Amino acid sequence: MNKYFLDLGKQPLANNYLKIYSNVQIKYHLKLFFNTKNKIVSISKRIPSEKMFNNTYPYRSSMSKTMKNSFFKLSLEIKKKYNSKKILEIGSNDGALIKNFDKKKVIGIEPCNNLAKITLKKGFITYNKYWNYKLAQKLKRKHGNIDLIYSANTLTHISNLNDVFRSISYLLSKKGILIIEDPSLLECMKKNSYDQFYNEHIYLFSAISVKNLLNKFNFEIFDIKNLSTHGGSIRYYIKKKSNKNLKINNNVKKQIQNEIKYGLHKFKTYKKFSNNVQRSRKNLLKILQKIKNNGKKIAGYGATAKAVTILNYCNINKDLIQNFIDITPEKINRYMPGKKIKILKYNRNILNNYDYIFLGAWNFKEEIFNKEKKFIKRGGKFITHIPQPKII
Repeated sequence: MNKYFLDLGKQPLANNYLKIYSNVQIKYHLKLFFNTKNKIVSISKRIPSEKMFNNTYPYRSSMSKTMKNSFFKLSLEIKKKYNSKKILEIGSNDGALIKNFDKKKVIGIEPCNNLAKITLKKGFITYNKYWNYKLAQKLKRKHGNIDLIYSANTLTHISNLNDVFRSISYLLSKKGILIIEDPSLLECMKKNSYDQFYNEHIYLFSAISVKNLLNKFNFEIFDIKNLSTHGGSIRYYIKKKSNKNLKINNNVKKQIQNEIKYGLHKFKTYKKFSNNVQRSRKNLLKILQKIKNNGKKIAGYGATAKAVTILNYCNINKDLIQNFIDITPEKINRYMPGKKIKILKYNRNILNNYDYIFLGAWNFKEEIFNKEKKFIKRGGKFITHIPQPKII
């Protein structure tokens, strides 16, 4: 049974950055629900994938030093621990992970044409397709069973989870490994990071809900790693139950115990989260309004999908945040979805025009702080809404 706990209002497509200021955007009501049976948190409105993941999808993993390092470390781990002759990545993006492997060993699946072209040009086998059972059948005919399947921040985007795991089960070898990582529901609740929810993030998972989901397909988690990426993620190491060679690490039990202790299996936890989010909105607006009243200028750092949720939920317009700054080519000189705040191209001196920086990409805070020492030295301040709004 799905129980409603938070209304984030009407939200535009989070990665639909406007070319022209006057463009009209469709908005979708974004409500959050908790399923009392399988313990999954999900959004109310499911948008067709083709509307979100198209030929101009703007998110690139390789644009972040943090993400590149994370994928590089994972590639070393895979090479050291698992004797995988064939590796498949679902949602290979611009190749931040697969570029670390021999081209003959890896296959990428990427539905966004502009991203698939990047890895194809570099000589990597990439299927510009959506992941489903039909594609899994095609891959098996052409490549045989796969030894290791990996997916990062992708499964949370796919509505039909039954088809996802049915397809993986069909393609994965008997002793094969499945590694998935997605934003951590526990960290989301702890940090009050309601911006993890936007129309691409259909689900937000906990170890509890992933375990429940995998049971139906005779999979089980054998290890877990908590990551700092994306504001707090979990990497799940998964095997088929018939594979007795891999022992279940105590990390799995510890993670589930931590989630139960926090109350992720109880609806009242989500109602408390809802109250915290509403308080956060009021406090953030107070901070921004005070800065405006003092005649100071604010820029948003990182024109992220997360920032889109915040802007539209809190009703933040360009009178409060004058511009956003980003390095992604697909976003430059466009406008933030829903609020039409212009996105400027980052350069070394651009922050000289602003007194405060709102951390749209708060999940890369340390990377940003290291990069912007000059701004900090001259007295520039940062604004964050995590876990509660404050000036840093």
